[in-house]
Amino acid sequence: MDAGKMRHRMELWGNVDSINELLETSIKPKRMRDVWCEIIPQTGTMQRAQADTIISKCTHKIKMRYGSGKDIKPDMWLQFGVQRFDIKYILNPYFRNESLEIFVEEVVG
Repeated sequence: MDAGKMRHRMELWGNVDSINELLETSIKPKRMRDVWCEIIPQTGTMQRAQADTIISKCTHKIKMRYGSGKDIKPDMWLQFGVQRFDIKYILNPYFRNESLEIFVEEVVG
């Protein structure tokens, strides 16, 4: 693994339970931490939706150190600036616990 390629700092977000002013449990997004990673574009498509809007779907592979991402779950998401990346699945290549490959989808619409 080439650590020099991990030059992108991304925010890891997830939903957490919180108590509101009525003492009810509600779910709110929370920034968990920052991770250093490499972003590799994979595929992209453009589709037409209702009212002549164009939706762009791009998939990316995000590589990071195993220790940085070992507790990441598929219901979390990564953020790079204003771009949100929803996690589709997580792979531990070669099963050596050195790095993780997280396949994500960015939906722009």
